[in-house]
Amino acid sequence: MKLTRKSESAVTVEKKTLGISRRQFMKHAGIATGGIAAASLMGTGMMRRAEAADVPYDAPIEIKRTICSACAVGCGLYAEVQNGVWTGQEPAFDHPFNAGGHCAKGAALREHGHGEKRVKYPMKLVNGKWKRISWETAFNEVGDKMMQIREESGPDSVYFMGSAKFSNEGCYMYRKLAAMWGTNNVDHSARICHSTTVAGVANTWGYGAQTNSFNDIQNAHAIFFIGANPAEAHPVSMQHILLAKERNNAKIIVVDPRFTRTAAHADLHCDIRPGTDIPFIYGMLWHIFQNGWEDKTFIDQRVFGMDEIREEVSRWTPTEVENVTGVKEEIVYQAAKLMADNRPGTVVWCMGGTQHHVGNANTRAYCILQLALGNMGVSGGGTNIFRGHDNVQGATDLGLLFDNLPGYYGLTSAAWQHWTNVWELDMEWMKSRFDHGTYLGRTPMTTPGIPCSRWFDGVLEEKNKLAQKDNIRLAFFWGQSINTGVRSRDQRDALDKMETVVVVDPFPTIAAVLGNRKDGVYILPAATQFETQGSISNSGRSVQWREQVIQPLFESKTDLEIMYRLSQKLGFAEQYTKRLAIDKATDTLVIEDITREINRGMWTIGLTGQSPERIKQHTMNWGSFNNKTLLAEGGPCEGENYGLPWPCWGTPEQKHPGTQILYNTSKEVKDGGGNFRARYGVEYQGVNILAEGSFSKGSELQDGYPEFTDKMLKQLGWWDELTAEEKASAEGKNWKTDLSGGIVRVAVKHGCTPFGNAKARCIVWTFPDKLPIHREPLYTSRRDLVSKYPTYPDMQIHRLPTLYKSIQDKDVTGQFPLIATSGRLVEYEGGGEESRSNPWLAELQQEMFIEINPADAADRGIANGDTVWVHGPEGGKIKIQAMVTPRVNKGVTWMPYHFAGVMEGESLAPKYPEGTVPYVIGESCNTVLTYGYDPVTQMQETKASLCQVVKA
Repeated sequence: MKLTRKSESAVTVEKKTLGISRRQFMKHAGIATGGIAAASLMGTGMMRRAEAADVPYDAPIEIKRTICSACAVGCGLYAEVQNGVWTGQEPAFDHPFNAGGHCAKGAALREHGHGEKRVKYPMKLVNGKWKRISWETAFNEVGDKMMQIREESGPDSVYFMGSAKFSNEGCYMYRKLAAMWGTNNVDHSARICHSTTVAGVANTWGYGAQTNSFNDIQNAHAIFFIGANPAEAHPVSMQHILLAKERNNAKIIVVDPRFTRTAAHADLHCDIRPGTDIPFIYGMLWHIFQNGWEDKTFIDQRVFGMDEIREEVSRWTPTEVENVTGVKEEIVYQAAKLMADNRPGTVVWCMGGTQHHVGNANTRAYCILQLALGNMGVSGGGTNIFRGHDNVQGATDLGLLFDNLPGYYGLTSAAWQHWTNVWELDMEWMKSRFDHGTYLGRTPMTTPGIPCSRWFDGVLEEKNKLAQKDNIRLAFFWGQSINTGVRSRDQRDALDKMETVVVVDPFPTIAAVLGNRKDGVYILPAATQFETQGSISNSGRSVQWREQVIQPLFESKTDLEIMYRLSQKLGFAEQYTKRLAIDKATDTLVIEDITREINRGMWTIGLTGQSPERIKQHTMNWGSFNNKTLLAEGGPCEGENYGLPWPCWGTPEQKHPGTQILYNTSKEVKDGGGNFRARYGVEYQGVNILAEGSFSKGSELQDGYPEFTDKMLKQLGWWDELTAEEKASAEGKNWKTDLSGGIVRVAVKHGCTPFGNAKARCIVWTFPDKLPIHREPLYTSRRDLVSKYPTYPDMQIHRLPTLYKSIQDKDVTGQFPLIATSGRLVEYEGGGEESRSNPWLAELQQEMFIEINPADAADRGIANGDTVWVHGPEGGKIKIQAMVTPRVNKGVTWMPYHFAGVMEGESLAPKYPEGTVPYVIGESCNTVLTYGYDPVTQMQETKASLCQVVKA
């Protein structure tokens, strides 16, 4: 029986109960009965929360539909509100993604509505003490400091670190805020989770996002995980994975140095040495090519450059693969055969694959495996790239990046012109906001800024080595915790050197307390996403709307209000809000207008057809969408894919249903079909790179074709199908820059994909490595392989000098013989500031620890539970507990990355504002993790470093 909510109110309690009811107990099931969580387990007759003290037991219950704020699965829940207080929650049994499922983090969401550890009012650090200030004072002081820095050092000396926790509207307005301030020094956590995915995958077939959906994994016959542990990182996704295993007998292959909870479900576990993903994939391809298992027709019609891959693969014999990866030939063969024999198969990866200095090459290799097997553009296939935060996909789409404007338009003059047109501003005014100097041959407006993985290098690096006027002097840390970045010592030094630190967050975060400074730090209380409304995009590109559950708690303000007030203080509010309505009652921005402005400009990815009205309609009709196909089977959304996953072509009025599976030629474009994107021209070195004999169903162009422009419409004789208004807008434009949408409309009408029809490419001639090349980690344990598989030479990347060879040349293996890697726990998320401040989650995991193999532990006299020092090769050290376990192989260690609040044995608890210290604090593994950055995206290398462990 399918359970569907039919009312937005709940039955009220008949009478006041004593003690704790069975329902109350079950809602808190699995939580300890003592310690941190004990007080919250008491029934309302025994103990009542202070915030809920005035709520009568029989007060009417209002139901709000919202989305979990943890990972990017996008689970739905019903929040129960009484007299404005969030008093209960239920998982949404009728939601198409989670079907009533919750993980530990989702089950504890109600705590957001109480927030004992929250920042309750604006404050600043004065002589080492936290002082309460007003919002007016905060805006004035921060704004005045920004203007002073702008006058003295230019706009690039202010850094805007943003958040994957913003709504889509918040992401967009934050990037717009940085743009109108006049800088590209803006970024967020995608830089250190899937930036190498976006770069590698987009440069393979056009878009850098998940190609299918969590639900579509139910149709897979093989599921290949590499560097992914969804059982802990994306627990509810396991519903769909295990359904495939049960119903299709789908084979599960897990490639991971560690025996994870996901590996426990696997048919085959391949424990590679960290940092050897490419050799392992090439080892699989060696067997696939040797046995003729590749899809030759698919390759001939839809793939470019596979011959060069064959040549490289031929060098990776089973003997060499085993030598480099540590995996025996029979295991690699078995992985290849399972994928070849059980099609369609899907490939899933997460940060175990991306967080390497060759991360972009890793992700390209995964794509090449799927291209060789013909697993793309089909149900049950694709590359299902699981994102880690609830709106990290949306934040990436909306340009919260140091190298892009919204929609992946880049930073060229043409990209700036497009968005200036969207904003109805004068291009000369836009240019006037930027520094017009030239630094190391680069001009700031069209040069990527400083990535959030290296914001501190923008503070500490010698000024003459930066491609901007001056160092960073003030930084916003807005909804992101910096303990997820490596080189904690350098981060602490940068926090001390900067003149002003501004933390905007519901919690203080480690940025407010890591430094040794006595003043110049501001903490501004931002509301959680449950205290506002707006849209978010899950990992599968589906857009959902969050209803506002409660009003902002304490003195907190929403992200959008804070941004708007800053624009007013900084003098560009008129331009910032030119096309947006202001709610006169609250003097705040109308969020739906922001969504519509997003629709107006986001033609590149088809984030144009999802109006706020359409998104809200999907939210209010969860139960009408099929849990397997995501199609609405009736009701007002009938025939539409849940969340209108992009590309949702055209305007909202054209009612495109969204595209659940990218590059699917079996459907018409108007129904969600498509093909690989023509993003790289029509030929390479005189050879055609457009599709040959392959096209989406119903296409009137029955072969490959380039992206649509005004000239192409005229050549095809389709120009006169535009209206007069569309012609005026489309003249001199292409499908990405025509704000009328006329070019897109006519292309889709003729069954064509607006972005063209090309082959996916296995080689990327604009990257440092044309094809994926194995390079040993900078801190490798295999010194014997460095000469054969060396890293890059040191180089300047965008604004920063970047080291490679000079680090790898140093042999530190004698002092640091153990491989260090990191990952996620099911109880916590990200930097952990929010989840470690939640009593229900904190009760479950109270200690930071390192997993070490029994043999390595015995060699060091370490027993399970001992306190140990972990030392890193760059001088960092952390004091934590040892977990002695065979989950990791001899020579390998693993640590979770969610902890902060302790630095090299010293508790930082006294530095937190009163009442805000998380329930659990601990050392950050990134204090010992080391330098290493992908040359394309500046992704950090946290999954392959070195360490030493000694008993404390």
